[in-house]
Amino acid sequence: MSLVTANKLEKTYQIDDISVDAIRGVNFTIEPASFVSFVGPSGSGKSTLLNMIGCLDPPTNGSLNVVGQDITRMNRNQAARFRGEHIGFVFQDFNLIPVLTVFENVEYPLLMVQNRPPKERKKRVNDLLEAVGMGEQGDKYPSQISGGQKQRVAVARALVTSASLILADEPTANLDGETANRIINLMKKMRDEFKTTFIFSTHDPKVMKNAEIIFTLEDGLLLQRQTNNGWGA
Repeated sequence: MSLVTANKLEKTYQIDDISVDAIRGVNFTIEPASFVSFVGPSGSGKSTLLNMIGCLDPPTNGSLNVVGQDITRMNRNQAARFRGEHIGFVFQDFNLIPVLTVFENVEYPLLMVQNRPPKERKKRVNDLLEAVGMGEQGDKYPSQISGGQKQRVAVARALVTSASLILADEPTANLDGETANRIINLMKKMRDEFKTTFIFSTHDPKVMKNAEIIFTLEDGLLLQRQTNNGWGA
């Protein structure tokens, strides 16, 4: 069964008396344990699609199924609960909480969304920090670590709830080339280890090169679905 299925998906924003069609009749499927990129110029609809898949912005028309559920029918509370159970997010500006330690930032979704018991939280967080190469940095604060390390922490936080799907909006935009490649390789490793699907919105050729499937968007339309035969090269 597909992990994500969109059918005639549309998103229209109303700004005063002007209607803006951000997504126009898009159809696509994404399989479990995939590494997928949405690409296209600014304003093409990449971030809008990620926001809809992540239950942050409801579609105007069409259907969108994620992890076997029609998310277009969810109210705000149902969408929030669904995000907490199934979806993780990685952002270009990391979005770590500056007053929390590395450990506490990764623990936060378990505490606030899933309310796991302390012993279980500690083991889960420590295991993931080790997996992303940050096992010795748990007591540090975001201001004390590099940009690449912050993104490693963000990846661990996205995975901590055992999410089926990670949405990454320009995750390498604030990283130098070498660090960006390390983060991409880390995400591929996490995909292989945890069988988690990663969906990117990106302009970065390094991310595109490593995607298995590339969806090209322009003016809210899905122009092309490309299988990347050079994936992993």
